[in-house]
Formats: sequence, structure tokens, C-alpha cells
Amino acid sequence: MSNRKNRGDGSIRKRSDGRWEGRYTAGRNEETGKLIYKSVLARTRAECKRQLREALRHQEQQADMRPAQLPEAENTTQCQKDSQAFTVARWLRTWYDLYAKQNIRRSTQLQYTYFMRDLVIPRIGELPLSQLSGLRLQMLYQELRTSGRTHPQRHAGQGLSPKTVRSVHLFLHAALEQAVRAGVIAKNPTAECKPPKLERKEMKVIQAEQIGEYLQAAAERNVLPLFFLELTTGLRRGELLALLWSDLDPQNRSISVTKSVARLDGELVVSKPKTQHSIRTLIIPQQAVDLLVQEHNLHPNNPYMFPSPTTGTMYGPETVARIHKRLLKDAGLEDCRFHDLRHTFATVALQNGVDIKTLSGMLGHYSSGFTLDTYTHVTRKMQEEAAEKMGQFMEMKL
Repeated sequence: MSNRKNRGDGSIRKRSDGRWEGRYTAGRNEETGKLIYKSVLARTRAECKRQLREALRHQEQQADMRPAQLPEAENTTQCQKDSQAFTVARWLRTWYDLYAKQNIRRSTQLQYTYFMRDLVIPRIGELPLSQLSGLRLQMLYQELRTSGRTHPQRHAGQGLSPKTVRSVHLFLHAALEQAVRAGVIAKNPTAECKPPKLERKEMKVIQAEQIGEYLQAAAERNVLPLFFLELTTGLRRGELLALLWSDLDPQNRSISVTKSVARLDGELVVSKPKTQHSIRTLIIPQQAVDLLVQEHNLHPNNPYMFPSPTTGTMYGPETVARIHKRLLKDAGLEDCRFHDLRHTFATVALQNGVDIKTLSGMLGHYSSGFTLDTYTHVTRKMQEEAAEKMGQFMEMKL
């Protein structure tokens, strides 16, 4: 058999700068008929080979998703017919039912339904899909920013937050990208839009010297185990409240984080955490284990780690947020969100020498880079201190 590669399989060579380049053909230029070449770069031959293989596989998948090859005029005509058959409203409902609904969490289902029913369809739903442009979408985003609120009892007529409008943009991008793949429209108009930038909320933390006062207030209100565990793990609120007694391993001083609770349509709903990285096992201090055992002894037949004294089931997220506000007031501390307890844990951990990779795993972040970016204010100070120490050390050697 011949060892000669087929055209399109790609080739690998070592460049003069020491890196390896994998080169492959990516089709032909429609105007000139010339081959289009693309390449990948890597530090090692093995890595280059892997990247080349991934690029070729991605190219094949893209080819599989394209509409059947028809003569150009016929293809264009069919695309026009499909887009004219769909209004924006009809396509969004079709996409949601066929492609999205079965692959997303219930909370996301409710969010998408809200976007369609209350924000997008009332404004541009009757528009033929073929007439939807980037300019029209940009106008929609602007309208939502200035007067997008629809709830009659919650500031109706006022503007939506940049985060919500950006989420609408991502929702529309996904729906219209599928329309392109299905051959319903020729291009995705969201590519021409500029969604609003996210406004990063100010991060507030309880200072290290104030944590004792906060925990004392928690002890006086008989909720110390819950808030002590939060400040020693940085769990998300839904993760913390969904814990069962069976999630604790006292011998190994660990808890398993496998679920989260949220209030959806007025009901508490338990589901998997939002990402695979959020499913994790955490080692906790012995003091936390002792407090949890004491807590369980108060209700030994209850499966929940922190049952509500009112209902006997899980605390509602909003209830714990209210308790947190009372603790701040009792301790005479500045107001902050419950989520800021997570930031407090991360800040204290970094200041006490916990490395970024370990902290990232404990927080359930998808990457150490995200953790580093989130807590730049802490790590910069640590770098300054490290630079000062190194300067002093080197000065002693002069």
C-alpha cells in the first residue's frame, strides 16, 4: 500500500523558530479557484499533530452541517424560501423546541421563555427572519436598555441591566446560528451587533479582623454551623443549602458537592451544579466537622444538613440572605451580599498562602485563570509583597 498522504490530510514541518507547523487545505476561493491553506502552530511535534487532527476533524464537522450542495442559484432560492417561511417568533419557538430545550437546565429554560415571551417576540416577533438585520437587533438592545422592564410591580418601563441585555444577545446568537446551520438564513445578524459591556459589581468582603464578630452574631442566632462552613469553603449559596447529612464524611473531614438548589417559579428545585467543575469534594477544617455533627444531633432524623426550623426542609435562598443581613447588622458591619462571603473566603485563603490552582478547585471555577482574574486585587498585593521580600533578600547579597 502507498504511504503517500491524501490531499487535505495536512503536513507537518519544523520552522526556523523551533516551533512545529501543521498545514492543511481548507477549501477553495470561490472567485479565484485557488486552494485556501490554514495552519496550526505548537512547540512539539506531538502537540502539532494533535492540533492538526482536531482542525481537520472540525473542518469535516462543519462540512457535515452545511446544507446539501445545490447549484448556487437554487441554493440561494431555497434559503430565501426558508427564511420567508419563518418569522422571528416562529423560528425562535422552533429552535427552542427542537434544539435547545432538552439540552439546558430548567433555570435556563425559564430564562429563555422569558426572553422570547416578554422581551423579543412582542417587539420583533412578526418580522420575517429574512429581514432581521444587525441594525434592527442593535435597536432592540437599545430599547431593552432604556425601557425593557415588563413586570407591572417592579419598575415597569425602566431599563434592563447590561447583563440581562447581553444574555438576550447570546440567546439570539445561539438561535440564529442554528438557523444558519440549517440553511434557513445565509448569515447570523448578531455578528454585526455590539452588546453592552458587563458592569462588574464591586466586590465587598468582610475584613479578617471582623470575621470573629460576624461568627459571634451567627452563634447568637443559632446558625453558626451554616455560616462557619460558608466562610471556610466559599460554597455558592445554592450548593450550601442543598447539602445533605450524607454528603459529610466525618472521618475524612470532607463534604461532597453534587447539587444545588434554587427557587424557580416559586418552588425550590434541586439540580446538578451549573458546570462539571462545580461537582467536587472539599476537605474542611475539623472545627467545621464538629459544628456540623453538633447541628445534626439537634435533628438526627432529618436528611438535610441545614433544615429550616420553620419547614423542616431546605432553607430558601432568600431566607438565608435575610439572615445574613441581620448578622451584619448585629455585628455592626458594612452591608454586603451573601455571595460576598464566597469572596471573603477566597480573599482570606489567598492572603494565608493558598495557591491559585488549589483555590480554583475549591471554588469550582472552570480555570485558574478565571480565579486569578476575579481576585486580581488580592494577588497584586501579594505580588507587591513578594517583590519587596525579594528586593530585601537581594540587597543583603550585594
